[in-house]
This record gives sequence, structure tokens and C-alpha cells, in this order.
Amino acid sequence: MDHAVALVQAYLQLNGYFTVAEYPVIEAAGRRSYETATDLDMLAFRFPGAGRLVPGREDQPLFAPDPALGIDGSEADMLIGEVKEGHAELNRNARNPDVLRTVLARFGCCDLRHADHTVGELLHAGQAVTHSGHRVRLMAFGTSLPSPPPRHYAVLTLGHMIGFIEQYLDSYWPMLRHAQFKHPALGLLMVLEKARRAGR
Repeated sequence: MDHAVALVQAYLQLNGYFTVAEYPVIEAAGRRSYETATDLDMLAFRFPGAGRLVPGREDQPLFAPDPALGIDGSEADMLIGEVKEGHAELNRNARNPDVLRTVLARFGCCDLRHADHTVGELLHAGQAVTHSGHRVRLMAFGTSLPSPPPRHYAVLTLGHMIGFIEQYLDSYWPMLRHAQFKHPALGLLMVLEKARRAGR
């Protein structure tokens, strides 16, 4: 997995999203031939009210998502994301109506009768509410923000996500220090945090 994609995945998982990274979209290329149209860097879904719960400590408040995500956590939220090591921007394939229609239908949030309308709203406003009532958004992640800011999708920097994860680890260290994370990005940041604390 790409390092930047792994970082975005770790950040979204800490915020309560289920994620699929580098999702291939296959398309027909003739009567009996197929090819990969694109790989979508990040697909993520967050159920309403998702939050951390520690067994045996149900008295702890549920974790609130990062305000930079633009959600209050009370509604279902699906992200279709592009990850860059440069400007946070969507490439052409991530805005391809056929690709978006396919992803929405495959994930079961839109049947084909409603997918075209949802895709039209997505491309126009960067977000849409499906016929089943949950929100779908386009989002780009990168090391820097494009100028001028895009109007048709949300953006978030990798630096912000690193800061968020570091703050998260610091805030919940008494609990997290007992855990072993196999995720490559989160596991590395945990090792760095352990090393810093051991040197104090």
C-alpha cells in the first residue's frame, strides 16, 4: 500500500470509518475484454454514532470525530477519496461518472435507478444525499492545498492528519500503550511515540 494512502486510512479508521484502499474499478474494453479503469485510493464509510468503546469502561464518552472532516457523527457518511503526495486534488478518473456510478452501485448505497442522480449531485456540489438517506462526498488528501480552493470537493492535508493522530495518541496513551497496531502507518507512529516517551 502507498505510504500516503496508509496514513489517510489510519486517520479515517481512528475517526470511526470502515475503509477500503486502492479499490480497482473494472470496465469492459470490447465484447470479451476487460481492463482496470482506475484504482480509487480510498473508499470509507462511517455509520451514525460510530465511536470508540472500551470493554469494561462503558462510562467513557464516545469519541467525537475530527471537526476538520465536516461531520457531527450523527449521520452516515461515505467518502470517495483521492490521495496525493502533492496538491490535494481529484484526478480525472475520480470524477468519471461511470466510475462513480459503479462504485455507488457496488457498495450497495445506490441502485442503478438512483445512481445517475447521485453522481450528478456529487460532480456538481462535491456531495450528495442518496435515496437511502446517507451522505456521499468527494474528498482529496495531499501534502498541500490547491490554490484557489476547489469548489466541487473537500480537501484535507496529510500534515493535519499527522497532527491529529499524534494528538490522539497523546490523549489516549494510557489506554493505547497496551495495544499492538499492525496497520503500517499507525504502527509506525506508535513506535515513534513509544521511543519519544522512553527518552523522557
